[in-house]
Amino acid sequence: MRPRLGAAPLVLPLLALSLVAAAALLGPPLVHLWRGGGLEAGYDPARMVFLYATLPRAAMALLCGAALGASGALLQQALRNPLASPTTLGIDAGARLALAVATLWAPGLLGLGRDLVALGGSALSTLLVFALVRRRGFAAVTLILAGLVVGLYAGALSALLTLLNERYLASLFIWGAGSLSQQSWQPVQQLALRLLVLLPFVLLILRPLALLDLDDASARARGLDAGRLRALAVGLAVVMSSVVVSTVGVIGFIGLVAPILSRLAGARSLKSRLLGAVLIGALLLFLADSGVQLLAGPLEAFLPTGAVTALLGSPLLLLFLPRLPKAERPPLGAVRASQNWALSPASRKALILGLTFALMIFALFFGRDELTGGWHWLAPAEFADILPWRWPRMVGAAAAGCMLGLAGFILQRLTGNEMASPEVLGISAGAAFAAALSLFLAATPHASLIGLMAVLGSLAVILAILALGRRSGFQPERVLLAGIALNALLDAVVGLLSATGDPRALMLFAWMAGSTSGLDAATSLWAAGGAVLFTALTLLAARPLGLLPLGPAGAASLGLPLARARLYLFLLAACLTAAATPLVGPLTFVGLMAPHAARLLGLHRAAPALLASALSGALLLVMADWLGRTLAYPWQMPTGIVAALIGAPALMLLLNRRSA
Repeated sequence: MRPRLGAAPLVLPLLALSLVAAAALLGPPLVHLWRGGGLEAGYDPARMVFLYATLPRAAMALLCGAALGASGALLQQALRNPLASPTTLGIDAGARLALAVATLWAPGLLGLGRDLVALGGSALSTLLVFALVRRRGFAAVTLILAGLVVGLYAGALSALLTLLNERYLASLFIWGAGSLSQQSWQPVQQLALRLLVLLPFVLLILRPLALLDLDDASARARGLDAGRLRALAVGLAVVMSSVVVSTVGVIGFIGLVAPILSRLAGARSLKSRLLGAVLIGALLLFLADSGVQLLAGPLEAFLPTGAVTALLGSPLLLLFLPRLPKAERPPLGAVRASQNWALSPASRKALILGLTFALMIFALFFGRDELTGGWHWLAPAEFADILPWRWPRMVGAAAAGCMLGLAGFILQRLTGNEMASPEVLGISAGAAFAAALSLFLAATPHASLIGLMAVLGSLAVILAILALGRRSGFQPERVLLAGIALNALLDAVVGLLSATGDPRALMLFAWMAGSTSGLDAATSLWAAGGAVLFTALTLLAARPLGLLPLGPAGAASLGLPLARARLYLFLLAACLTAAATPLVGPLTFVGLMAPHAARLLGLHRAAPALLASALSGALLLVMADWLGRTLAYPWQMPTGIVAALIGAPALMLLLNRRSA
């Protein structure tokens, strides 16, 4: 019988790389320290930097990586879900939002301890995720989707607060990306003390927690209260993640990747998986931070290590994605149409069409008075002065919503996964990444160049997801995990570009927020024309979209050329996403919500459902644009962020429905 090596096959190469990085990073200062007389030498700036900045930073990287690896391992074991982590469950995002809110409105709480504030935010976000999925038996896909929604919602709120309070939260935004820079040993000692306090509790629950590998009935037969044990394990994981966030900001991806790599390396028992996750997490974060210091040179103090970890962890996760075990629980069931509709399908289509145009008229003529700020309808005498400012942004928002609704419908039909959308699968992030490159690499980036790069970025992500998901037959868990990895990777690169201090980073941040206030008449008309053209092209694909739910064999037996149809539809979804993203930003939830709205109306045939999805997307973004223009008057809130704030609660309500 061959002995089990546990996590050794992966830990040993990581350990070797870490030793090389440590030698390159710490070797020259150690030689300088030895030649200069050791620790008792006189004042030496290089010695002070090494003793009170470089060494504490290395220790902090090891501590944070170990804590995040342990937190992810506990979550994955307690929830029996290989995708659970502080990032995917929204724990980190909740802590960061709580710190932003406390900084603005309750700074006294920070005096009591940032740990308590971060823990409160993490606990609230975790409870919200569990509340959303409790009726669906904590299914893997549902749990991760709920965590993504809560995390993105908290991120949208944080971004909105940062935009409205830039003077107070700009430094918090940079710090929140995950900075390990240190000026003394005190933060390291404080974090080590907190983790040492938690260690006995982890060791106490380790043995009973291993019984959760069995089903709940077997665990109860052995006298184990599985529910209480899960709650305790999740609580410990939340506390671990919170103390890390409160100390160094959000270090993404370590808590997800380290336990997965430990499992894939051969660790079978909980003890070996936890130990492997701790070692792999510590070594991964140390490697990432060492790379930042060695390769970035003078800019290393400004580069967020939390973003760099995604650059290292995402490729590893994508590499091992085909080897992940299949989920044991069924995916989220389809959202059924309400049975209380008394209207015919034609009447339902007329209803949503009428609602869309009624809202557009309302948004165009009702708003705030520019002098008093009061609510009023435009008088005919004001049309010439006010309408030229309002109608371009409304038309642009409607066009973008229409295109995102179509893209979401296409992707959900293609993958057979009702959680697929440009936002969740990373397609919008791909467009944003390509647009960011055009802003930073081109001397004078033109709008046409940004649009072309956005198309290429969207297409690249779609092709990557297609390649990664083909082996698993587009299993929802695999597709979602591929989207998470690509989203993290692309967001990390955008974050690194934003941290350079270049003035164009502010342009990028504003662009990603999705403000329609700068749209002019020509751009809006071009967007509207593009929406009409793409709608016509999508309707031409109504037959393939109607046949795809029958499965590959059924669709092929009816004469559908699957390879050609899928390629055309993926290209169409990429172009739709790329055309809409420059108008409203990469995060709106419209591509996820609009197809659900069509389904809830009882429209299942491809052509009517396509049109309903397009109109629902337009309706959502016109509403978001009007709210962004009026709620915080005279300040203008970005349409993309407002759409996310509207769409996320609606999606939470859908997730909270009882499964059929």
